[in-house]
Amino acid sequence: MWQRARQHWPEYLIEAWALGMFMVSAGVFSVLIEHPDFGVPALIENAVLRRALIGIAMGATAVALIYSPWGRRSGAHMNPAVTLTFWRLGKVQRDDALFFIAAQFAGGLLGVSLVHAVFGERFAAAPISFVATLPAHGDGLAFALEFLISCGLMLTVLAFSSRARLAPFTGLAAGALVASYIVLEAPFSGMSMNPARSFASAAPAGLWADLWIYFLAPPLGMLSAAALYRTMHHASTACAKLVHAPGTRCIHCGHRLATTTINLAEVSR
Repeated sequence: MWQRARQHWPEYLIEAWALGMFMVSAGVFSVLIEHPDFGVPALIENAVLRRALIGIAMGATAVALIYSPWGRRSGAHMNPAVTLTFWRLGKVQRDDALFFIAAQFAGGLLGVSLVHAVFGERFAAAPISFVATLPAHGDGLAFALEFLISCGLMLTVLAFSSRARLAPFTGLAAGALVASYIVLEAPFSGMSMNPARSFASAAPAGLWADLWIYFLAPPLGMLSAAALYRTMHHASTACAKLVHAPGTRCIHCGHRLATTTINLAEVSR
């Protein structure tokens, strides 16, 4: 385990950085758009329009992180449920999965802490409340919707990344789903799909009661998507990266050189 960690620690740090930056973006845009001190609620009274602005910002953030040089190196999972699913598919080694997940939890918490340090009570108090994901219409509905949107995201990632012509657009598809989910689904569950993302907000806020929803539903949804995709297509994505860039080393499938060509039909574990 520790030998692998000495070799792959840059990818682990990248995963921490990626989710940390996602949480910084979520916190900053939520404060600027939703907090009355900054005037946007008075200018845009329609809550759906304000949420759409946040959705666009967060979708764009996800795309930027996925296609960034660092995101291309680690694979930009940013989500324990994504890492767990790729491990289940045999695309991530167990030790790497454990370190990825630990890094994602740490990075998300650091990102939230940074926004809190800058904005203080404007971030901690309502209406922002640490950008916590909370069920608005009961635990059962929140669980079901988190399961469904997580399943939809993973099905999309697998469908795009396993096809040579679509693979370069996997990150764009994922970002578009994040944006649309925020607009359409966030009012019901807070739109998490990510145990580390929900923990990062719940821990400083002390909101533990509903955290089980976001620890269980997203992994179950994504694992179900992987099982369904394998049943339908008898295959899975060639690699655990959302975007596989030539010339960037890959700790998942061993790709290192720009001259190496990844055959999506042949790469497997």
